Amino acid sequence: MEKKMPLIGEKFPELEVQTTQGKIKLPEAYAGKWFILFSHPADFTPVCTTEFVAFQKRYEKFRALNTELIGLSIDQVFSHIKWVEWIKDTLGVEIEFPVIADDTGRVATELGIIHPAKGTNTVRAVFIVDPQGVMRAMLYYPQELGRNMDEILRMVEAFQIADKNGVAMPANWPENELIKDRVIIPPASDVKTAQQRPQEYECFDWWFCHKKL
Repeated sequence: MEKKMPLIGEKFPELEVQTTQGKIKLPEAYAGKWFILFSHPADFTPVCTTEFVAFQKRYEKFRALNTELIGLSIDQVFSHIKWVEWIKDTLGVEIEFPVIADDTGRVATELGIIHPAKGTNTVRAVFIVDPQGVMRAMLYYPQELGRNMDEILRMVEAFQIADKNGVAMPANWPENELIKDRVIIPPASDVKTAQQRPQEYECFDWWFCHKKL
């Protein structure tokens, strides 16, 4: 039976995976933490290599946000190990996060990330998962376009601030064109609250209020 793509708000599927750092149970291994699972089409490819280096360069920033990284592709574990060694020896960057060896395609099928037009290749996908194991965001990229890791960092930080404060984040936060680094108050759901909003916050109108954290 064909697996459907997981949806935002659903639980990340329970999976035992083989990685470059041994077997890991997901999402159990990251209970209490955020984690980002990102798939790449194949080892020893230029775009994917630049992505792994870029993720590693920001690994401490992710960790500062209580967030772990884990990669995935439909390659055997020895291929991952050799590629990671090549990155260290040739580019001087040691990849510290685990990489899932999904040579059977079982994990990619469960996540719905096998590209139907690309045979056995996994799509370039990103899953952001919260400490409760809930899928909070999914991003998909074509093979020819590498990901923007700073945007992924921004998303994790924005999710954490939104969750903690019960607010929403504007476009391009924290450099929004209208309200800069301020955050958006959820719209009022009754007349009384709508009338009070302009007295409590800065507003363009009762349905568009914002505040400084």
